[in-house]
Order: sequence, then C-alpha cells, then structure tokens
Amino acid sequence: MTITIGKTTALIVVDVQLDFCPGGALPVPDGDKVVSVLNEYIKQFAAAGARIIFTRDWHPSNHSSFKSQGGPWPPHCIQNTEGAKFHPALIIPPEAEIVSKADTRDEAYSFFQGTNLAEKLHERIQTLFVGGLATDYCVKETVLDGLKEHFDVYLLDDACRGVDVKPGDSEKAIQLMVAKGCKMLNGEQILNAEIPASPSKANRITNLVRKSKNSA
Repeated sequence: MTITIGKTTALIVVDVQLDFCPGGALPVPDGDKVVSVLNEYIKQFAAAGARIIFTRDWHPSNHSSFKSQGGPWPPHCIQNTEGAKFHPALIIPPEAEIVSKADTRDEAYSFFQGTNLAEKLHERIQTLFVGGLATDYCVKETVLDGLKEHFDVYLLDDACRGVDVKPGDSEKAIQLMVAKGCKMLNGEQILNAEIPASPSKANRITNLVRKSKNSA
C-alpha cells in the first residue's frame, strides 16, 4: 500500500482534551497514551505541508448529553474550563485549525455534524487520517461521516483509545468502520509514506518539539 502525505491529505486529531484523559471528568482508559503517538504523526504531517485539524468538545453547561439534562454522561469539556483544554503535551502547530463541536445544547460526536466542513475540505482534501479519543464515539462518528462524505479515510489505530462502556465496544466500532470502507494504519506504515521534502517545515516542527519539551 502506497501512502502519500501532502496538500490533499488532512490529519484529524479528535478530542485529546483533559477531561478525556486520566484524572478528567470523563476519562478514557489510557487516553493520555495517544499523545506521544499523535505527536509523531503531527510532526510528519506538518513537515509535509498537510492540513492538520484538532477537534474539541466545547459544551455549554446545560449540554443535552449531561446526566443533569437527561443524557448519559457526567458534565465534561465545558467551554473555557480546565477540562476542555487540550492535553498540555500535545503539539499544536501554529498553522493547525481548531474546530469546536457540540458547542450548543445539541450533541455532535462528529466534527462534520452541523457544519459545512465537508464542503470546505473537498475544495482541496481527498484523504483523512483520523486518531484521538474515543474510538467508540467521536473517532468512530468522524470516520463514518468522512466516508459518507466520500473521503478516503484511514484510522490511525495506534493513536486511538476507547471508552468501552460495554466491553468490546471499541473493537465493534473498529469492525464497523472497516466494514464501511475505512482503512487501518499505524506509525510504521506512515514512516514509509511518500512525503515531499520541505526543510523549512521540518525545522519549524523541530522547534515546536523543543518548546514542548522545555514547557513540560
């Protein structure tokens, strides 16, 4: 399988927020373990000049998914709170885009829901690479919506973790994504991807990594 990363590809980093990491309001088991893996993808995609999009839950305090409003979840990722922040070790390049979702009372697991992002992405992007939290919810719905919008979609399976409210939910989610046409991918395969040379980009990402380490 030949994989090319460049101007027609986008890396979608889904909801790597403190409330979804250990110690947060709605922790995904080992959710913080995706950060270092995603950082390697982010460096590689940024060096190739690919589009990088970070999604985040950005809920009002009365969001419909909260138990107090009749939903299934405890309050989490409330706008402008600590828990809604991205994990501090996650590299966010200056040219990256941040997309807020579920920022009204209505639920939105996928960043395509309630937006015109599919139309905007189709202006240049053909292929999506998706990783983040959680496999069985927002990652799954983002992948499935991407396929419905006729993108080629790859799941970065080493850069995802699931909630598994019911044992096996994450595995079932992966099976569904694959059945619908998603392709599985991991870091070793990405390392062998075809990437156009861009020294200035590479140097900028090296500096980002140094800043991240110094601030840790």
